Amino acid sequence: MKPRLNLNADLGESFGAWRMGDDAAMLNLVQSANIACGFHAGDPLVMRATVAAAREAGVSLGAHPSYPDLQGFGRRALKCSNEEVEAFILYQLGALDAFARAAGTRLTHVKPHGALSNQACRDPDLAQAIARAARAYDAKLILLAPALSALAAAGARENLVTALEIYADRAYEDDGQLTPRAQPGAVLHEAEQCLAHVEAMLAAGGLRTRSGQTLPTPIHSICVHGDGPQAVATAAVLKSRLAEIASLAPLPSLFA
Repeated sequence: MKPRLNLNADLGESFGAWRMGDDAAMLNLVQSANIACGFHAGDPLVMRATVAAAREAGVSLGAHPSYPDLQGFGRRALKCSNEEVEAFILYQLGALDAFARAAGTRLTHVKPHGALSNQACRDPDLAQAIARAARAYDAKLILLAPALSALAAAGARENLVTALEIYADRAYEDDGQLTPRAQPGAVLHEAEQCLAHVEAMLAAGGLRTRSGQTLPTPIHSICVHGDGPQAVATAAVLKSRLAEIASLAPLPSLFA
């Protein structure tokens, strides 16, 4: 029997007249969507339209909450208390869930965005605040968290179902963290390069770092960032290859 895997993407990141990515194409390729909730991208009309499109495509629906940083696209680290972060998460979950309920569907998972996620991968207290907020909102939510991160560990401590993800288009350091975007080679742009990166990690059963180390971990989901110029091409190549070696399914099906 083939193992089950999931392909996910961060979507709904347009805002007003500004357009980001090709969500319609991505929704035909991925099985789960992480939708911006208005703090780093997305506005009410974009959120509503993306939820409806995800529902139509049969894609499981997740929230992609961030720091309140529209100008910086959520990629700037803010100094906030853990109490503030819990409130940020609850606020954004509630906002996206309103559109999900109105469309006759529901949120299945939550995946923090950008600087909030990066910090939570290193900071156990911040990670716990995020996991605590997710559990307080809905204990059935799946926490989609980077493999080998403090965020994944926090999800387990809060008794949340935690899906461990790897990034197709990002490089890793020897501590398991993502290579900072400012460094050369941090972001992989070509579809075949991303495919080779993912295949190497699946074959090794863990993260493959820039130095050639393998950090063993289970892998449940692969993320393709929806904002890159090669996002659709990368997702298409990955879906084609992954379908040969695994059964691709929405996140809830992986843990049913």
